[in-house]
Amino acid sequence: MGSHHHHARPDEANRRPLAGALTITLGVFVLQIVGSLWTGSLALLFDSVHVLTDAAGLAMALGAATLAGRPASARRSWGFRRAEVIAALLQAAFLLAVGAYVLVEGVRRLITPEEVAAPELIVFGAIGLAGNLAALWLLARHRTASFNLRAAFLEVLNDALGSVAVIAAAVIITLTGWMRADAVVALLIGALIIPRTLMLLRETIDVLLESTPVGIDLEEVRAHIARLPQVQDVHDLHISQIATGLPVLTAHIVVDDECYRDGSAHAVLDQLQECVGQHFEVGIDHCTFQIEPLGHVPHETELTH
Repeated sequence: MGSHHHHARPDEANRRPLAGALTITLGVFVLQIVGSLWTGSLALLFDSVHVLTDAAGLAMALGAATLAGRPASARRSWGFRRAEVIAALLQAAFLLAVGAYVLVEGVRRLITPEEVAAPELIVFGAIGLAGNLAALWLLARHRTASFNLRAAFLEVLNDALGSVAVIAAAVIITLTGWMRADAVVALLIGALIIPRTLMLLRETIDVLLESTPVGIDLEEVRAHIARLPQVQDVHDLHISQIATGLPVLTAHIVVDDECYRDGSAHAVLDQLQECVGQHFEVGIDHCTFQIEPLGHVPHETELTH
């Protein structure tokens, strides 16, 4: 049996953009609360609650990123690497719930429009947008680094679109008096955010279900291994993903009996590690192979039945 691994540590720098985005978002929340009390705008109060939920999501993402950096232990051999996947799943589920609520509320307001304090919304919508853009700038360069950061980026993007919607709706209402503009823009935001949220939700669920990672074809890996000299069969092949950038592979490899007699089994192991580590678009750095002689196959079959 052989193993090859490289424990890729999560980039600790990923925590800095999350901390910065969280600080900015909390600042925007405080300003919008003050603005809603000053102007008496219910719409602005509702948007500030939205900002608070985004801040909660960012705080959860920051906590998960911090946990992911903790070292492995005898009890948790992978450490807390999967914390970022769980945090992203929760954020995606929450975003989906908010999006569904916005769609339902948008339809209701189309049918029964409500008064909106347009001038005040323009001012505080602009303040919110400035804060959102600053947070997005911090997160943009790192958003592909992990599921966690992608979810955080979507949280802030969702709020930025909300700020744009507030401004656009307020301008339309100010110029035309058409109160339904608020509901129309809200429905457009939901149509933009929900598909991306569903994609993130599906990807995080796939990780938790230990599905084969995107970009890796299990049968192609099997065929490539089977073509190696002295390899007779490949079975019990599994490829899953612990966290972002950490795919793992386990497999039973049946080799010629001569490999054990002439001592070349270790050479086969080297070939296997090179095969899965370098020959595919998504490199698999952590893999475990059980090397079996051809004569062992009937014995293993008996044990599994």
